[in-house]
Amino acid sequence: MYGVCGCCGALRPRYKRLVDNIFPEDPEDGLVKTNMEKLTFYALSAPEKLDRIGAYLSERLIRDVGRHRYGYVCIAMEALDQLLMACHCQSINLFVESFLKMVAKLLESEKPNLQILGTNSFVKFANIEEDTPSYHRSYDFFVSRFSEMCHSSHDDLEIKTKIRMSGIKGLQGVVRKTVNDELQANIWDPQHMDKIVPSLLFNLQHVEEAESRSPSPLQAPEKEKESPAELAERCLRELLGRAAFGNIKNAIKPVLIHLDNHSLWEPKVFAIRCFKIIMYSIQPQHSHLVIQQLLGHLDANSRSAATVRAGIVEVLSEAAVIAATGSVGPTVLEMFNTLLRQLRLSIDYALTGSYDGAVSLGTKIIKEHEERMFQEAVIKTVGSFASTLPTYQRSEVILFIMSKVPRPSLHQAVDTGRTGENRNRLTQIMLLKSLLQVSTGFQCNNMMSALPSNFLDRLLSTALMEDAEIRLFVLEILISFIDRHGNRHKFSTISTLSDISVLKLKVDKCSRQDTVFMKKHSQQLYRHIYLSCKEETNVQKHYEALYGLLALISIELANEEVVVDLIRLVLAVQDVAQVNEENLPVYNRCALYALGAAYLNLISQLTTVPAFCQHIHEVIETRKKEAPYMLPEDVFVERPRLSQNLDGVVIELLFRQSKISEVLGGSGYNSDRLCLPYIPQLTDEDRLSKRRSIGETISLQVEVESRNSPEKEERVPAEEITYETLKKAIVDSVAVEEQERERRRQVVEKFQKAPFEEIAAHCGARASLLQSKLNQIFEITIRPPPSPSGTITAAYGQPQNHSIPVYEMKFPDLCVY
Repeated sequence: MYGVCGCCGALRPRYKRLVDNIFPEDPEDGLVKTNMEKLTFYALSAPEKLDRIGAYLSERLIRDVGRHRYGYVCIAMEALDQLLMACHCQSINLFVESFLKMVAKLLESEKPNLQILGTNSFVKFANIEEDTPSYHRSYDFFVSRFSEMCHSSHDDLEIKTKIRMSGIKGLQGVVRKTVNDELQANIWDPQHMDKIVPSLLFNLQHVEEAESRSPSPLQAPEKEKESPAELAERCLRELLGRAAFGNIKNAIKPVLIHLDNHSLWEPKVFAIRCFKIIMYSIQPQHSHLVIQQLLGHLDANSRSAATVRAGIVEVLSEAAVIAATGSVGPTVLEMFNTLLRQLRLSIDYALTGSYDGAVSLGTKIIKEHEERMFQEAVIKTVGSFASTLPTYQRSEVILFIMSKVPRPSLHQAVDTGRTGENRNRLTQIMLLKSLLQVSTGFQCNNMMSALPSNFLDRLLSTALMEDAEIRLFVLEILISFIDRHGNRHKFSTISTLSDISVLKLKVDKCSRQDTVFMKKHSQQLYRHIYLSCKEETNVQKHYEALYGLLALISIELANEEVVVDLIRLVLAVQDVAQVNEENLPVYNRCALYALGAAYLNLISQLTTVPAFCQHIHEVIETRKKEAPYMLPEDVFVERPRLSQNLDGVVIELLFRQSKISEVLGGSGYNSDRLCLPYIPQLTDEDRLSKRRSIGETISLQVEVESRNSPEKEERVPAEEITYETLKKAIVDSVAVEEQERERRRQVVEKFQKAPFEEIAAHCGARASLLQSKLNQIFEITIRPPPSPSGTITAAYGQPQNHSIPVYEMKFPDLCVY
């Protein structure tokens, strides 16, 4: 029966006859449109037949593919596309299964045209919104096949480009079809992302190649439109833009793996471009997830080559700057913590020459210049990211970095040349560089917030170290914090300008908060400036930084009291150069004279006191004629002109404290304070910068203590402090602490385990003892004073004091009131 029906066309099912009628005798004539309209109407009228129509079209297409009748294949796919666009009934799922089966058949073909044809049909299908969900549809084959097409290596360049573009369009279609359908297979699973993302990145890599093939400017727009790289970038942006919070990790991890596998961190251009696309495509609130992925990848590559780590840090820098405009959240300190940890590891690598601390036959030797390049990249990243943060977060970052700087110690000053000390020094330098990057451009109206006490104390204690480079960094950091109006560059060179109006300084009145800050910390700042001036290892940059710091304090934080103290400070620096108790070299002494001249010339014009300005001008003119080596124009040059004899400096070449006190006192300044020479108070932290040994410091303390004691004649001579004495003191203190800890433990244990009656009796006994002591005290205080006229005998033969009122007392005749 079925065989007869197959042979006789009139007895065949109607849907088969309608399907057969859409195919012309000559495939070049194309689809028979009238018959296609009949088939469409029939499918809409009888939707239950739709799955059979799809199965029959699939059967014909497979047969035509096997017979290489590609014209009929194209007609069949066109008919399928029109049916899909027209039908949205509930029974479309089975028809879609037939459709996907036919698309898969075309994609499996080796003919590029059939692959492109199947891809185009799938893209049309992906743009259709289905009315009914599908519970069992799978796109695993299409993800794999489209990814494979993205990596096409066809010999013909034009065909290869078309196949790659079809693969990208197919992946884009899969994403659109599945990303918002919760019933579909999760496209964000690693097995899918590991195929989709690398395929898109592979085509993005060849953007330069695609651009170089443009034959002429007229054809450039067409080529650019057909470029696989442009299409891949658009698809990647769409993919990332649809990613939810929980899917970001699966989308970013394949990017990192791809960059690792193809060694794309070292040129870093492509890696930066990829992450710019990522950061601008994802939702802003998801930016910190990308930063966390990069930080984790940097930690995972801690033992990779320095060039690889530097590339990751550069990418992290670009991504962090973009993320800072959105929501970074708690990632801020995590990022800085990771960067500083990598910085310390890099310092260790550079010192040891290997990743495991010991060089062996199988150890990879590290190039020191590459590690330095990585360290500079980390410092640059710290600064660029910090510059985008709000003020409150930037303050937290500054405190965080300062807490990581190794604190100077006596051990550092005594034992030099060890690897550990070298590591500490390099760590200090790198972290101070990072701190300088963060502080550059930092704007904070309240100096109490910008330079809190705990931060300022640690920073200034670092300024007392012997290392000249570290001291210079500290001075530059202070300048960055204090300069809030952009005047810093105007004091980059030291000079004695006759008119400072050419500098166009931006000066504001000192605020109340700044006044409070200076009252609290001014003496601390002056003291460190004074001690920094006395260092033998100072060079021109140090004096320029000191001049800039003095000038900026005068502009940003100065009131009348601060101006007076700064003048006293500079005059004390002049005395250091004149007396030369520190045995400073000639250049240092000339530099101190020149520094004082430049600053007093500046402050005299800022105070606008004519007599003060006249005195400073007269001394400067005298120096120009008789001692130009005491002026900055001759000292702070490439080849300074110095004098070998600075011991006989006449008074006309010096700025006189008495004269300045006189002229400023007449203008309302505190002349009494100006007359007092500045003497800094030495504290414990000065020991960090001095050249004394530990033994000298201890003996000095013992000597001072014995000298200041009021009972030094009666005191036993001080015991000599030796190593054994210190050891015994430490051991004894430890033993006492152990005994006290054991006693407390026993008391706690007694109150926890003893019966209530025993505890009550114990407390009662202690209360009775306390009461008896109180009674004795009361008896002593209440007992009347002894009588001046003698004692009387009480009962039982014991003498008893008797109190006589004052008005009844008998005084000697010679007593005078």
